[in-house]
Amino acid sequence: MFATALIVFRESLEAALFVGIVAAATRGLSGRARWLSAGVGVGVLGAIALALLAQRLSGWLDGLGQDVVNIGVLSIALAMLLWHCVWVTTHSREMASGAKQLGRSVEDGHRTPWALLVAIALAVLREGAETVLFVGGSLVGSGGTSTGPALAAGLLGLLAGALVGVIIYAGLARIPARHVFSVTNLLIALLAGSLASQLARALAQAGFVNVGSTPLWDTSHLLAPDSAFGTFLRALIGYDAQPSAAQLAFYLATLLFIYAGTRWLAPRVASAG
Repeated sequence: MFATALIVFRESLEAALFVGIVAAATRGLSGRARWLSAGVGVGVLGAIALALLAQRLSGWLDGLGQDVVNIGVLSIALAMLLWHCVWVTTHSREMASGAKQLGRSVEDGHRTPWALLVAIALAVLREGAETVLFVGGSLVGSGGTSTGPALAAGLLGLLAGALVGVIIYAGLARIPARHVFSVTNLLIALLAGSLASQLARALAQAGFVNVGSTPLWDTSHLLAPDSAFGTFLRALIGYDAQPSAAQLAFYLATLLFIYAGTRWLAPRVASAG
């Protein structure tokens, strides 16, 4: 459940930071707390509705076969993680600047407080939507997990993300946000590689990929995948005791894509700013 907690922590932290930036920029706005709370509430309700819709959609797609559903969910989750690792990471400073400008424009009267509510709601909804897709993909990749542990891990990640966001912007501790995100960026990149490896295995099991499906090695006698440490490494870096060449290729290609994409976009974003 480490992957679930990590994903929810990162997404809730991003939402908390966005809300915190806007709140800091609108300290003199009358009724600020009411508008901010309403925006968060609308965003949360939208994310819950999306989660319920995703569950129903999964039920409708069961007729296509579980392998096809799993491949679809893993593919969507992997695509979202790649977008997150490359685009969001390189544009985080620009997004923070946009949040500050929004708050100032509302406080100065150039925009109505409704713009504040809508922006907050969309930010929370966006992070909630990504959380639904990411968690769904990680659960499918891990072979399914009972609802109780998944909810507990998600709640833990949510509380941790909100707490760190509050600490950073309340000034109770000098924790640069870039340090927090640097660590989570690395962990999420490894999680993306793990999902890519699981996607390769799902494609092989469904018969869509037949090349490189033979296991390259077997380390189950050294570290059992169902042991406590094996389970932890599976969640952290996608440990597989019997990986195939296709799984290894998907894993490494994903990490290479994230590295190359980030290196390619970073200078362009810096020069544009």
